[in-house]
Amino acid sequence: MENNDRSMIVNESTLKDKLYIIRGQQVMLDFDLAEIYGYTTKAFNQQVKRNLDRFADDFMFELTKEEIALVSKSQNVTSIQTIGIRGGRSKPIHAFTEQGVYMLMTVLKGSLAVEQSKTLIRLFKALKDCYIENQPFLLQKNYYALVDKVEENSNEIKTIRESMVSKNELSEFMKLFDQGLNDEEILILDGKPFKADEAYQKIYKGAKSKITIIDDYIGTKTLHHLAHSKKNVKITIISDNMARPRLSLAEYKDYVTENPGRSITFLQSLNRVHDRYIVLDEGTKDMKVYHCGASSKDAGKRITTITRIIDVDDHKAMIRTLMRNPELELI
Repeated sequence: MENNDRSMIVNESTLKDKLYIIRGQQVMLDFDLAEIYGYTTKAFNQQVKRNLDRFADDFMFELTKEEIALVSKSQNVTSIQTIGIRGGRSKPIHAFTEQGVYMLMTVLKGSLAVEQSKTLIRLFKALKDCYIENQPFLLQKNYYALVDKVEENSNEIKTIRESMVSKNELSEFMKLFDQGLNDEEILILDGKPFKADEAYQKIYKGAKSKITIIDDYIGTKTLHHLAHSKKNVKITIISDNMARPRLSLAEYKDYVTENPGRSITFLQSLNRVHDRYIVLDEGTKDMKVYHCGASSKDAGKRITTITRIIDVDDHKAMIRTLMRNPELELI
């Protein structure tokens, strides 16, 4: 349970003090977040544990002893000592990525949690804007770091802020539940709830000339969604085909047989992109880029979000580079 007396005042200065660089990304640690939200660390982690299915590996991860020691030494943090040292914690320490912090906002309830969440969103936005403004000329070697750390959630911040206060969106959710849908079937597309399969089909139907999918995990459901695109659209899938089981050549041939006149170009991603993207009409004035929270092959298994990225200029170089990758051979 939250305790308003235990919470701290959150501002840009205090937030910067609570940010750590671990595994190449900015994270916040459980005891700092507990303090912000007015929980004891134990109570905070109990809330997270009750909702563990919401925190994927890219949302939250457990620190190793080496990482704890490194952070403690580099940032002079005496409150997180390696487990087993006198005065240190006896429980594992969890780090939350930016996506994980946003997910906490849906887990922690109460008026304090709402107010602190709003403040965190604004401060993350301010820090992100500051970073972008001070990096006008990025070297190519830093490009993918920008994709991972800056671009992936730029529009999700706006979506979360609006959804926290929107009664209309809540009523739309309730309508879906009234129709007998399970929550796992829902996908959030640009802040609005859809049936998961319909959301992907809606995106693909909007393509005029090209569809490019960047996703290391593809399957037959990916092909099923693509069948709803216009017949004259050129389709390219950039993937290392890492799903288990992998998409097979036989399954692709079945797709071609069932959808005469359609074909797909498969290229390797060469493990160069962590996130998943859908790009429509690349290289034209109608170009659209969507950032996907999950692979389309998993549509309907868990709640996820797809957000359209408004400023696509920073993604054009990435897409052109990937389009030069070698062919992916299905077996």
